[in-house]
Amino acid sequence: MEYLEFELPIKELEDQLQKCMVIGEESEVDVTETCSQIEKKLEETRKEIYKNLTAWQRVQLSRHPNRPYTMDYIRAICGDTFLELHGDRNVKDDKAMIGGLGKIGDQSYMFIGQQKGYNTKTRQYRNFGMANPEGYRKALRLMKSAEKFGIPVVCFIDTPGAYPGIEAEERGQGEAIARNILEMTRLKVPIIVIIIGEGASGGALGIGVGDKVLMLENTWYSVISPESCSSILWRSWEYKEQAAEALKLTAADMKKQKLVDEIVKEPLGGAHANREKTFETVKNKISSHYEELKKLSPKDLVKTRMEKYASMGVFSE
Repeated sequence: MEYLEFELPIKELEDQLQKCMVIGEESEVDVTETCSQIEKKLEETRKEIYKNLTAWQRVQLSRHPNRPYTMDYIRAICGDTFLELHGDRNVKDDKAMIGGLGKIGDQSYMFIGQQKGYNTKTRQYRNFGMANPEGYRKALRLMKSAEKFGIPVVCFIDTPGAYPGIEAEERGQGEAIARNILEMTRLKVPIIVIIIGEGASGGALGIGVGDKVLMLENTWYSVISPESCSSILWRSWEYKEQAAEALKLTAADMKKQKLVDEIVKEPLGGAHANREKTFETVKNKISSHYEELKKLSPKDLVKTRMEKYASMGVFSE
C-alpha cells in the first residue's frame, strides 16, 4: 500500500501495530491491550483525516496509484461476460479509450471508459488515459451500436484530459468531442455516467453526457486541473491547493451546483481501501438507475436529458 502525505499518521500507527503484533508472536509478553489501544487510535485517526479532506487532498486520492481503474470495475461487475470491442473504423484502436458489451445479471450494457496504466510500460501503452480523436470516435461508434440494439450505455470517466498533441489536433480532437456531446444528448437509450477518478476538461465531457451522472466521493470534475489553473494564474504550480478550492471541483461542490445527480460514498480511506465494497456499490447504483430509466420511452428519455442540460447554469435572483 502506498500512502499520500496527509495519510502518513495512519502509516505510522499501522507500523506500530505491526511491530506490536510481531513482539507478541516472538516473545511471551502479552501485548493484547497495547494492540487494542493502537487499533482504537488508528480507527480514530482514519475517521478524523478522511472526515476533513480538503479539495486538493481529494484530487490526490482520485489519482492514488492503488485506486481501481475502468477495467477493474468492468471485470468486477461483469466477470467473464465482458467482450471488448476495438477500433473507430477510420484511423486505429485507441488504447486510452476502452469499450465493449457486458452483463449485470441478465441485462446487457455497453461499457465505455478511459483506461490508465499501472506501471511505466502500461501507462505509455494507455497514453496515461488521454484519448485521441479516434478514441472518442470509437466511443461514439459503440454508443450508436448500443442505440441500434436498445442496449443502455454506462460510461466510466477517469482522465487528466484529452490528448493535447499536434497529431490529435490535426485529426480533429475538438470536433470529435463536440460530436460526442451532440450525439449523446439525443441518444435514444439510457446513459449512466460515473466519474471514478479524474474528470478533466473536454476529455471527460466527450463521454460525460448522461441521464444520470454519478461521482464517487473522492473524485473531481472540472474544466481544468488545479496545477494547470495555478500555472496560468500564478505562473507556478505552488498554488495548486488554492486553485483546487477556488475551482469547486469536488463531488459535494458539483452536487450543490446541480451538475451531477448523485454522490457515491466510498469506503473509509477511498475506493482502493476496500475495492470489493466499491465495486458492489457501483454495480448496485448502475442497476437501480437503469431500472428507473428504462420506464421512460426513448422520446421522453431524450427530452428529459436535454432539459436537464439546458437548465444548467441558469440562476434566478
